[in-house]
Amino acid sequence: MTTRKVLIVEDSPEIAELVAMHLRDIDCEPVIVNDGREGLATFEDGHFDLVILDLMLPGMDGLAICREIRKSTDYVPILMLTSKSSELDRVLGLEMGADDYLTKPFSIAELVARSKALFRRAEALAQHSPQAPVTPPITHDGLHIDVEKHQITVDGKAIDLTAREFELLLHFARHPGRVFNRIQLLDAVWGYSHEGYEHTVNTHINRLRRKLETDPAKPRFIQTVWGVGYKLAESDG
Repeated sequence: MTTRKVLIVEDSPEIAELVAMHLRDIDCEPVIVNDGREGLATFEDGHFDLVILDLMLPGMDGLAICREIRKSTDYVPILMLTSKSSELDRVLGLEMGADDYLTKPFSIAELVARSKALFRRAEALAQHSPQAPVTPPITHDGLHIDVEKHQITVDGKAIDLTAREFELLLHFARHPGRVFNRIQLLDAVWGYSHEGYEHTVNTHINRLRRKLETDPAKPRFIQTVWGVGYKLAESDG
């Protein structure tokens, strides 16, 4: 198994060491930094396969670090840790480009499962080579998805999505009319299906609607099937 290098930016030495210990058990090489600015400098000086990033840090907060990391042309998955439980903090982290988040106190087993899922996702993206068959764009009632370029337009207007939002929309677009419950979406898009984390799906659905829909309260694309889950509305044509 290839050793993966993980940057842990966490100002609690006890939490950082605990996370590092369990990451070593899955053949990771953890690097611990306790200060925000030093964490960003460490990221810029090295190559990492995953960044585990606390939200509240001395020197520079996790949101600012996340924003700077996402300026890089190379994709690195980011798992954000936060002691705050409000949806606003989670949404801000996702807006800045975090791939996933955990709210403290969290289960170490859960953190390891999320890390493994992010590794699988990053490796799947890396396997996409210029020699691979070109995936044709998907067009659906004014929604145009350029799979190769990761670009979205609605009625000709460009829409800016995070990587996870794009994957969620693409999953719906590949199965128009099919209803998925939250657990199925977690498994298909995030790579895990732990009960109790369905709010992750809810947050992303709401964010997608705000970006795609003229009236998010009356969605044209991603529709709720009450008591079941969500689907991409079937084409009128």
